[in-house]
Amino acid sequence: MSPVSDPLKLVVFDCDGTLVDSQYNIISCMTEAFEDNQQKAPVDDAVRSIIGLNLDQAIQELMEDKADYDLLDRLVEGYKKAFQRQRLLPDHHEPLFPGTLEAISALDEAGILMGVATGKSLRGLKAVIELHNLERFFISLQTPDTNPGKPHPQMLEQAMKDGGTTPENTYMIGDTSFDMMLAKNAGCHAVGVSWGYHDDEMLKGSGADHLIHRYEDLPPLIQI
Repeated sequence: MSPVSDPLKLVVFDCDGTLVDSQYNIISCMTEAFEDNQQKAPVDDAVRSIIGLNLDQAIQELMEDKADYDLLDRLVEGYKKAFQRQRLLPDHHEPLFPGTLEAISALDEAGILMGVATGKSLRGLKAVIELHNLERFFISLQTPDTNPGKPHPQMLEQAMKDGGTTPENTYMIGDTSFDMMLAKNAGCHAVGVSWGYHDDEMLKGSGADHLIHRYEDLPPLIQI
């Protein structure tokens, strides 16, 4: 009788606030978009609170008149243009959080499949991945280009299809309540990280099964 092999495991990461610290770029572009449309720019904490949502949903949350869809379209377009300009600047940077590369490398060496599920556009996500030479690690990239936004479960469902894994062997790693609710809606493990943009209480209240405070705690949690 042949030995029974261990089931495949899949670890899916959020991007902004989980893999990379992009809050300053996002705040800057959001401020520019609002001010260019003669709107009062949202405060920094408000912007941090919506990071992780699809761009149009995030901006709508920041608007005073959420039913002004013409303004919403202009703000979305303004944000995209601001971010595209910013990405071309010589000092543009979205740094990895400490320990990110080491944890991803350890998971990869252990044969753990990995993916990303983010509110970023696919273009923006690929720019981050290329910036940090992470292309070889991820077998699934899920974005709003082809999915409903978080916390709808489709991003994780598609990642599981790509990896051939099941919910009980899939882990969503994120820094916001949207990530934790996404994991719960897809029946997966929800792992909150404390270095991102929602605090520990928000993560726990939205369904986090585990909280980690440094990346080196992730591989043991996945039991590699």
